[in-house]
Amino acid sequence: MPEVRIEAEPRTEFGKGASRAIRREGRVPAVMYGHGAENRHFTLPEHELMLALKTPNALIRVEGLPGRAALALPKAVQRHAIKGVIEHVDLIEVRSGEKVTVEIPIRVNGEVFSGGILDQQMVQLSVEAEATHLPDGVDVDVEGAQIGTQVFAKDLTLPKGTTLAGDPEALVLHVIEPRSQAQFDEEIGEGGEETEAPVEVPPAPGAAEAAE
Repeated sequence: MPEVRIEAEPRTEFGKGASRAIRREGRVPAVMYGHGAENRHFTLPEHELMLALKTPNALIRVEGLPGRAALALPKAVQRHAIKGVIEHVDLIEVRSGEKVTVEIPIRVNGEVFSGGILDQQMVQLSVEAEATHLPDGVDVDVEGAQIGTQVFAKDLTLPKGTTLAGDPEALVLHVIEPRSQAQFDEEIGEGGEETEAPVEVPPAPGAAEAAE
């Protein structure tokens, strides 16, 4: 995965007011941590950061930091609930040759047997790979897959240099038979008369003594 170079600017003021002012200038507050170093606070240009984050597990070379540039992966991205703009980003520093665990997208290719329905249980896969050679995803071919076909995490062909980090027995997808109308009605409780469990009414105060 190619590096994305982004120029950082030091951040010296903190708090909600300072953060709002930073965002009005078209920049995003950011913090980077990792390798036992103190957290480093800075700002990044919003537009460049937004473009970089369109790629899963974007490898970002943060320039302009004191001492040297640093390679980092996005750890957490905070967005505005309505506008969707990036409000804050947490980065974790990585180094060349270092192994990291990340989530990569699962891409499904092909069409299953015409009488079946594809039920995809997982859309991402947890893998371990070198920080500077992260895969952009893993492909699974379902062309012509018959009803009853199951694909587990251990069945996926991972990119070179990548190993599975999650449960190998996790179900990624399977091909199921379409439900009949009767099965659908039964599931939503419309296949027959519903029976309600009897409701136990507690005795009125003093009733037990009166019955004795």
